[in-house]
Amino acid sequence: MMYDILQTTSYRYAYPVPVARHVVRMVPVDQSGQRVIVSHFAVEPEPVEWREERDFFGNKVVHIRIETAHTSFVVRTSARVVVEAGPLHDPLSSPAWEAVREAAFTCADIGPSSPAHHLFASPAVPLSAPITKWAARSFPPGRPMLEGAIDLMNRLHEEFTYDSRATDVSTPPLEAFEMRAGVCQDFAHIMIAGLRGLGLPAAYVSGFLRTEPPPGKERLQGADATHAWVSVWCGEDIGWQGLDPTNALVVATDHVVLAHGRDYSDVAPIGGVLFGSGRQKLSVAVDVIPVVEKPVLGEAARAARSGPVTPASGGAPAKS
Repeated sequence: MMYDILQTTSYRYAYPVPVARHVVRMVPVDQSGQRVIVSHFAVEPEPVEWREERDFFGNKVVHIRIETAHTSFVVRTSARVVVEAGPLHDPLSSPAWEAVREAAFTCADIGPSSPAHHLFASPAVPLSAPITKWAARSFPPGRPMLEGAIDLMNRLHEEFTYDSRATDVSTPPLEAFEMRAGVCQDFAHIMIAGLRGLGLPAAYVSGFLRTEPPPGKERLQGADATHAWVSVWCGEDIGWQGLDPTNALVVATDHVVLAHGRDYSDVAPIGGVLFGSGRQKLSVAVDVIPVVEKPVLGEAARAARSGPVTPASGGAPAKS
């Protein structure tokens, strides 16, 4: 499936900000099952420093320094991405979850895709006895790993309410769990905490959902903003499988990956430090449009190039 992705993220400040440093993860990356054909990325105001790198997990990270007084910070991203569905795995044919746990803890690989990095507590996902006990109901002795993970995903979707007012970006998983409410970040963190509490590897994935659902399908929760879901390790043969607890979906071609890590703190779209005072207002607009006959990337790319800085995918920043 081919998509044109358009995203504009805007911060408005009550008073001028003289100096700011930002860390931005808003450009999709090439990975297994996903190919970035072209991408454009621009910010306003113009930075005095722009540095790109890949982090440990392979995510594309842009470091920006601004030294011009400004009352807004705007990030515009456009990209064309091809997403291919991975192999279909029979959940009942996956290894028993106890075998997966043993394989994860005895894994000697310490590379970026190793399950070893996703077994333990992380900055935003501490282990929690109540969440572990709740998750354990999906994993009776001998149950196939993927079947149990899908059951856990479905239970979370059924028992929890999607409510954008219930939590914020700093809400701990246990608090969202006790409320039985939250957004995609909370659902992902709760599922990860439950799996890790049982000794099962689970990673956090950020990205996008297609804006226009196929005919006859309902619009998915989180399609108008950056989305989050979970990647579960199901043993050496199956590897990592994406599961979206917000929408009770096994990830296939409706999801576009931006970044992945241990939890939200590893993949936050925008972070950093700014000097200023007063409140700030954030607005995000996202479109993930299937490319059929009339692609929209050309117009989006021209809009991005009108910004002060436009690095092409894999290239250095270029002045317009």
